[in-house]
Amino acid sequence: MNFDNLKEWVGKSELLEDIAAAAPLAGLAATLDHGATPWRSGEVPPLGHWLYFLPRARQSEISEDGHPKRGGFLPPVPLPRRMWAGSRLTFKAPMTIGEPLQRRSTIIKVDSKTGRTGALVFVTVAHELTNAAGQVVYEEQDIVYKEEAPQGEAQKGEATPAKPAPAESRQADWSRTITPDPVLLFRFSALTFNAHRIHYDRPYCSEVEGYPGLVVHGPLTATMLMDLFLRNNPAAVVTSFSFRGQRPLFDINPFTLCGKARDGGAELWAVDSAGQVAMTAELEAQ
Repeated sequence: MNFDNLKEWVGKSELLEDIAAAAPLAGLAATLDHGATPWRSGEVPPLGHWLYFLPRARQSEISEDGHPKRGGFLPPVPLPRRMWAGSRLTFKAPMTIGEPLQRRSTIIKVDSKTGRTGALVFVTVAHELTNAAGQVVYEEQDIVYKEEAPQGEAQKGEATPAKPAPAESRQADWSRTITPDPVLLFRFSALTFNAHRIHYDRPYCSEVEGYPGLVVHGPLTATMLMDLFLRNNPAAVVTSFSFRGQRPLFDINPFTLCGKARDGGAELWAVDSAGQVAMTAELEAQ
């Protein structure tokens, strides 16, 4: 399969505007099981910007999987499965609740290769968020497109080689066990206006995409890792954060969030019920 034409999308950009509203943050705090909004008063917490600039595709423009139909800003990759693989973020200045924001998104890379499960296309998008004073967040987001999973592979949790939990998981400074369920996944989907059916439609998830359960959103796991750090370091000012998904988590088993302090920040990771690393993250803070 030839994907050379997709490189024409490199350099394409779009500019969106939004308001840093308080209501989505209150919903996020409740979804993370906080009794009250726990973050710095009057500020959008780190990763809270994911609740703004949400997709607004018309209902007639939604494809079978719940995503907007291919094309538009993102390149029309002809592979059926799409997932958010990871991000690298720098937090440059506080965002004040209620202030106007702009986000300029630019496609900076399109790569293709062949993996164990077939063809893969990686699209990297740079997001630059600004307020009236200048840049507040810079993020590079990696999106991966895949072929249909080979028969039986998705039920095993993708065809990704199992990776044991790192030794640090037995020496974690902080940990928290999460028991995911359809309500948790639905609430996060609602907060982010994410209609991808793998997060709430069990028949579609198992019969069409071949997963053993509903898929926990990668950004939800990343948000929970950030929340684990902030629960234990409430006075910290996060300056950078990066995460990478290793294997999916499902709503059929609990998983554990782990964190270990290091000079200037922390290492964070999520471990599934079998002891396999599902996501790793690094964080810098002051």
